Amino acid sequence: MRDAALAAREAAVRLASTTGAERATALRAIAVRLTASTADILAANGRDMAAAESAGRSATVLDRLKVTESQLRALADMAADLATQDDPVGETESGAVMPNGLEVRRIRVPLGVVGVIYEGRPNVTVDAAALCLKSGNAALLRGSSSARYTNAALVTAMRSALADTAVPADAVQLVPGTTHASVHELMALRGLVDVLVPRGGRELIRATVRESAVPVIETGVGNCHVYVDEHADLDKALAVLLNAKTQRPSVCNATESLLVHEAVAARFLPRALAALAGHGVVVHGDARVRSFDDAVVPATEEDWGREYLALELSAAVVGSLDAAVAHIRRHGSGHTEAIVTDSQTAARRFVATLDTAVVAVNASTRFADGGELGLGTELGISTQKLHARGPMGLTALTTAKYVLVGDGHTRSQAATRP
Repeated sequence: MRDAALAAREAAVRLASTTGAERATALRAIAVRLTASTADILAANGRDMAAAESAGRSATVLDRLKVTESQLRALADMAADLATQDDPVGETESGAVMPNGLEVRRIRVPLGVVGVIYEGRPNVTVDAAALCLKSGNAALLRGSSSARYTNAALVTAMRSALADTAVPADAVQLVPGTTHASVHELMALRGLVDVLVPRGGRELIRATVRESAVPVIETGVGNCHVYVDEHADLDKALAVLLNAKTQRPSVCNATESLLVHEAVAARFLPRALAALAGHGVVVHGDARVRSFDDAVVPATEEDWGREYLALELSAAVVGSLDAAVAHIRRHGSGHTEAIVTDSQTAARRFVATLDTAVVAVNASTRFADGGELGLGTELGISTQKLHARGPMGLTALTTAKYVLVGDGHTRSQAATRP
């Protein structure tokens, strides 16, 4: 582990002197090699899928683990598209000339070595590597053992692609080891690894934040809500809800809870419950929701804060927008919340009073995604407030450096200053 981190540190130093054009060339080479390696990658994924099925893994786990030819093509397209995006490295954020003639500039620079700990989603292997390379960082990737063969095939393809570019192959490494011991070793490498990004379930994120000596950018689980306001267009509300819940239920920006204003409950819930049932969604509801459909399961206190990642949903009727906000503030995860309303006043109040990374007005929570928001892809959805928040694209993987340019300037110490 330490050898891998040392190699990544050396790669990060070399990356710092590459140009944006050279890193773009490397990303295009990765796109070509991923496509050329399709057969090998799909065969490796088949081994992982077979092992997961034999182990009785859930449908959610299998959905996240599976890589198809079209998904692999999308990953290659993402890398090629990322190559064309604006390069944040070296960008001047602000600048000034002081009264004494000293020039001051604040510029964007890479973080250095970024460690990514993630569960069985092989697409993260390519997303993380591509984002790190474009932003001038070396990537240490620790995926789950359930995707070990797929991740190894993806990293082999990417490292092979880098061999003929200015970007060192050690800028993309799969962390050695498949046990939790390797994760703990990675978390202890403060000074060699600049930042860790955990991407997965609640326990993975909490454990990383709690145990890591390396600074952590905390991504969050997605207990996302759709609130149907009393001023909502109910046709729009139904479309938003069904997309948010059923389009891909195994991801963190899928909606897990529905809140409906009591003024529209009788008109909206019968339609919504029937439509959800048609998609195979099991609804866990409060007494007022259950009064509209006997098939609704009684909701427990735990259901309100649960990230189902499946065709399940908690639902409640609320007496006001403020009650909806209070419910979300109590049970939400700070990821993404949505309101459906034709009232600008209600929309502004919802946006202003919720402390969350993403708020959607009359739109599905599924738009909380780096690709959908023009970032190319994302490393995760940050739910913290320091450094980065929301979908983490290229800029989130950089930090700032002040550059001072003088002409033999020396400082005169004021008598009143320490």
